[in-house]
Amino acid sequence: MEKTTTPEVKRCQSLSNSTTEPPSKIARILAHLLSGTSTNRFEAERLGDHCLPSTISVLANSYGLAFQRQTEKVPNRWGKPCTVTRYSLPESEYKRGRAVLAALTAKL
Repeated sequence: MEKTTTPEVKRCQSLSNSTTEPPSKIARILAHLLSGTSTNRFEAERLGDHCLPSTISVLANSYGLAFQRQTEKVPNRWGKPCTVTRYSLPESEYKRGRAVLAALTAKL
C-alpha cells in the first residue's frame, strides 16, 4: 500500500536542490513556517523533524530569526495532556526567512 503524501510534504519536496538530495530538516521547517502556518513538536514529525526545539534554536541563534512562541496543552500518544510550544514566524521576519531559505537550498 502506498502512503498518501500530505500537502506539507509535497511543498517541502519542491525545495530539493537536486534530484537526489532532499531538503534539510531546517529548510523544510523554515519553508513550512514561511507559508504562514505554525507548528509544535508533534506536528513537525510529519515533516521529518524529531526535535523541533533544536531546529528552532539553530534558526534563531545561527540565522538570526525571531520566532513567536505560544505554550499549549495537547494530548500525548496515551491521551494525557502535555505542554508543548507552538512556533510561528512573524510576518516581520519573512524577508530574512526567505533569504535564509534561499541560502539553505542553493546549489553548492
